[in-house]
Amino acid sequence: MNYASHNAVDTARSVRSGQTSAADVVRAAITQIEMGNDKINCFTQITRDRALAEAAAVDQRIAAGQDPGPLAGVPYAVKNLFDVQGLPTLAGSKINASEPPAVTDAMLVRKLRAAGAVLVGTLNMDEYAYGFTTENSHYGATANPHDTRLIAGGSSGGSAAAVAAGMVPITLGSDTNGSIRVPSSLSGIFGLKPTYGRLSRAGAFPFVGSLDHVGPFARTVEDLALVYDLLQGPDPEDPACRQRQPEPSIPNLNAGIYGLRVAVAGDYFENDAEPEAIEAVSMVARTLGSTCRITLPEAARARAAAFIITASEGGNLHLGRLKQQGADFDPKTRDRLLAGALLPVAWYIQAQRFRRWYYMQVMALFQDVDVILLPATPRSATPIGQETMVVGGKEMLIRPNMGMYTQPISFIGLPVVVVPVHRTGRMPIGVQIVAAPWREEICLRVARVLETAGVVSAPIAH
Repeated sequence: MNYASHNAVDTARSVRSGQTSAADVVRAAITQIEMGNDKINCFTQITRDRALAEAAAVDQRIAAGQDPGPLAGVPYAVKNLFDVQGLPTLAGSKINASEPPAVTDAMLVRKLRAAGAVLVGTLNMDEYAYGFTTENSHYGATANPHDTRLIAGGSSGGSAAAVAAGMVPITLGSDTNGSIRVPSSLSGIFGLKPTYGRLSRAGAFPFVGSLDHVGPFARTVEDLALVYDLLQGPDPEDPACRQRQPEPSIPNLNAGIYGLRVAVAGDYFENDAEPEAIEAVSMVARTLGSTCRITLPEAARARAAAFIITASEGGNLHLGRLKQQGADFDPKTRDRLLAGALLPVAWYIQAQRFRRWYYMQVMALFQDVDVILLPATPRSATPIGQETMVVGGKEMLIRPNMGMYTQPISFIGLPVVVVPVHRTGRMPIGVQIVAAPWREEICLRVARVLETAGVVSAPIAH
């Protein structure tokens, strides 16, 4: 039996009970990765020796009667902007490949290892996380496992594709403007962007410090909730994660949604959406018994302000590289970063002022509702190499616009679970389940109800 394709909870149960060994699970995962990666191109590095050593350590703990951890023997992989000891932290770039290797693992990698999970590799992404397609000019495009002619989404496209293809049950990615949620939607899996500051970014290569989040992908809500729970906790190494926050949000997936007030966000979040995106949200709303509709005030302006902050902070972060190694960037990434570095500081200040106002307006909505539903992407996946898409009767560039519905949410750091709606004969598309800050457990409870009802699911692509 190929335990590498199973979900994380069942795999760990099999290893802990002795039904199979961590070594066998990991070898099966590596074999599957080696067989399928040429087609999908989601892995940039397979950490074979490390994985086999970690698996052997798990089996030794079990043999000694010790607790191997809740993710015993579960293979996982991380977006290649996470530090992995002994490897250069690529962040999807050519430039970083010549940097010294990381001397220690990123904080979340350390936490997963402590839980018994086994790292089997690092994953493809858009260069420096600036994109929504994972069409990387240095390492190639990552294909959508459901149709390899199409994009997987980005910038965490490798993380989403590896899970959708059944290579590993869980992965880690990052989300600044939608980089977990867009590939979750297009690749048809579950993804969690937690509250800003909930999970430590220590050891993750930055993009936009005031917007960067990190989080997990999975094929089941149970796996997503378990991994999220294990990754929580303040961290003095991350300025955003060391500030005061509520006690860890422990998901109770069996709590149901009785009493939760669910609303659909209209106006901006449907104006440029294709019918498939609207239908997916409507299907989820019907299942949850929601008839309430709300408007997020000035969502379009929130997206514009997010663009300004992203371009300005990202451009200034990379200014030295742009001056010294400009030719080594993907030209499209380079041009966007250069433009951001030249933005007037007054624009940035005004965007941050608007951000505070927008946050207060959205927080007022949560006095009347607990959950907000909206599309994750304006449409399903587009062909690799295609520059534009038509949504809402308008032709738009794909790279900046696939995240039009994710940016107004991450702009103020709200927790979101993306749930995948699969349709017979059609590509999957996702719905965002949004809650107030620090209420990730509500998003996960709603996702579990939808999964149990059979409305959302993440089957392995074949």
